[in-house]
Amino acid sequence: MTDLSSDFFLQDALTVAPQLLGCRLIVGKKELRISETEAYMGESDTACHAHHGRTKRTEMLYRRGGHIYVYLCYGIHSLLNIITGAEDDPQGVLIRCCAGAEGPGKLTKALGIDLSFNGLDMLNTEGISLLKGPVCPYETAPRVGIGYASWEDQMRPWRFIWKGDNCCTR
Repeated sequence: MTDLSSDFFLQDALTVAPQLLGCRLIVGKKELRISETEAYMGESDTACHAHHGRTKRTEMLYRRGGHIYVYLCYGIHSLLNIITGAEDDPQGVLIRCCAGAEGPGKLTKALGIDLSFNGLDMLNTEGISLLKGPVCPYETAPRVGIGYASWEDQMRPWRFIWKGDNCCTR
């Protein structure tokens, strides 16, 4: 469940990503505050999983904004993304860091998020909540861990970091 509107998630990933900073991510009784995100902008973005089109793995990215996309990284880390934009326009925001969990794999482990969360609707699922936070000053930086992408896409400043938060990777 969330106190953010369905219209919020229909915006593009570059608009949503910085607005998620400061939001509280709650799973069961565990809660973390989002402090770093990364935007992925569809088939034209060579860093986005949807770059090669629709596959069994990427099907979730083509859903309407507000759904959860969890994938396995390096065969061991579940990474949490929130789908944004309209149906059939594959975009998403990776939740990269939360205060108290310094990294995308650490935050999902801390909250107990695994592949069973893939496909859940953030707007209508009990047990997982995303609640508005304060408006946070932020800085941008290139995304990390995307060496497979084109140089231009690697250098895009589509990582959003809560300014002053000391838990984030730089």
